[in-house]
Order: sequence, then structure tokens, then C-alpha cells
Amino acid sequence: MGYTNFDEVLSDAARLKNTRLAVACAHERSVMEALYLAQCSGLAQPVLIGDADIIEVIAGDIGYTLEPHMVVDEPDDVTAARKAVQMVREGTCQVLMKGQIHTADLLRAILDREAGLRTGRLISHVFILEMEDRLLIVTDAAMNIKPDLLQKAQLICNAVYVARGLGIELPKVAVLTAVETINPDVPSTIDAAILSKMAERNQIKDCIVDGPLQMDNIISEEAARLKKLSSPVAGKADIVLCPDIETGNALVKIFAHSTGRRVAGLLVGAAAPVVLTSRADTAESKMLSIAVATILANKTHIQPGTVSL
Repeated sequence: MGYTNFDEVLSDAARLKNTRLAVACAHERSVMEALYLAQCSGLAQPVLIGDADIIEVIAGDIGYTLEPHMVVDEPDDVTAARKAVQMVREGTCQVLMKGQIHTADLLRAILDREAGLRTGRLISHVFILEMEDRLLIVTDAAMNIKPDLLQKAQLICNAVYVARGLGIELPKVAVLTAVETINPDVPSTIDAAILSKMAERNQIKDCIVDGPLQMDNIISEEAARLKKLSSPVAGKADIVLCPDIETGNALVKIFAHSTGRRVAGLLVGAAAPVVLTSRADTAESKMLSIAVATILANKTHIQPGTVSL
């Protein structure tokens, strides 16, 4: 059985004391606060790449004692990102984290053909939401804008990798649409039906996929029962595949800001986990993202799958 809440994630991640974290452009307060929380909790050993003067001022404000070897002075954001990526590529660090830098600039460093972290897989974003009884993975709400059918299949593979890293051996994947019936006028329902059949035929491995499903059916077994919907995933989903970035982003933001529950976020599909959260996310959310990335980085026997065509 997988983790059911972030406290369990934090507890296990704290046992992995040798994980090193390269932070691109660490000169931002909430990032520094997250790193301080992470280090105090024993989650990871950070290397802070960025403007050393600003880093030292923030550290002093929050009471974060930094050793000289922890800071790499690089005021230029693009160069700082390249140095952080290089540390991960060379194995000096096992996790990459976004600091005060535009996501596009960090991605350029990650996707550099010669010096980046390319694997040939689609890079995608996952949010992990802490529900009442389980952790729910949502993809993609921050990276891929309007994925086509094959990209959706690859998004599932990446999310399954995260779920398996979190101890869910056979994750249940719900393909979110506006209706739970297949309707040619709603293209996402056609994709959902095809993805379900692809998983059934083992073209998408290590998971159970069902759809089309509405959000109420995904999170509530009672809603599925009232609609007389027979599904192995309804009310029990571990992963929600969203039809587009707007739907996913709205879903996550509504959850985070209306429930007050905890959220983590990262990129997967690169050669190492990348902690990538919203600028509005709390230091705690960033710390939880570090914890998830730390666990994934240490489960090297688990890798994202590929779609069989």
C-alpha cells in the first residue's frame, strides 16, 4: 500500500540523508524557507546556486546557517540554471529545484541537447494533492498545454512512475472529461475511451485506466453509485489525467485555496526529478515537493514507462 498522507512521505524521505539538491537561482525567500525546513527535517542536502549576497541576507533574516560549501555564487539566472543542471547531470546532486527563475529559462537548461537532462521521454508536471484518505496525483496542470492522444498516454506513464515511487504498485488512472459517456462532440471522451482500451491491451503498462469520468465520479464512490456507473476506478482514483492545462490548473488551485490541504509539485520525464511549484505556493508546499522528489530519486529501480504502439 502506498503513502496515504504527506507525513508518511516526510518520515520516509528523512531517512534518505545523502540526497543532494541543486537549487537554480536560490535567492528567493520562500525557496530559502523551504530549504531551511527541508534541511532541519533531514530531507536533503541543498546546494544553493545564485546571487550569494542576496542568499546570505535572506539566510540571516530567517536564521538559516549556511556553510561555505553550500553556496555557489552565480548572479546570472541562465548561468545558474546551467550550473544546477550540470551538477545533476554529473551526479553531484540527485534532484534539481527551481528557484527565482522563469520556468522557460530553466527548461532550456534541462532540454539542452548536449548538457541537459533529456531522456527522450515527454517531460510533464504532476501535482500531488493530500486528500482525506490518500494522495491524489493530477497531471498535467503546469507544463503541457493541450496534449494530444499520444501525449496523454505519455502523461499517464510519467504519473504512474510517480505513483509507483510513492508505493502504489498498480495505480488507478481516471481520465477526466465533462461527461461520463462517450460523445463524438466532446473529443476528450474519445481520447478517454482509447486510453482505457490501450491500458487494457497493455500498451500503457502498470496501471488501470478508465474514462471518460467526471470529477464527482472520480472522487466519490457514492456519486458513481447514484449514476449507476460501473468502474474499477470511480471513487478510488490515484491519478487524474486532465484534458488540458486550464482544467488541471483550475482543479489544483481550487483544491489548494479552498480546502487548505497540502500540495506538492514536480516535473518528471527528465533524467532526475525537478521540484517545480507555483510562485504562490508556501514554503511548506515546496518542502513537501522536495520530500517527494527525494523519494523518487532514491528509487532508481523504478523508471517511467513508454507507450507501446
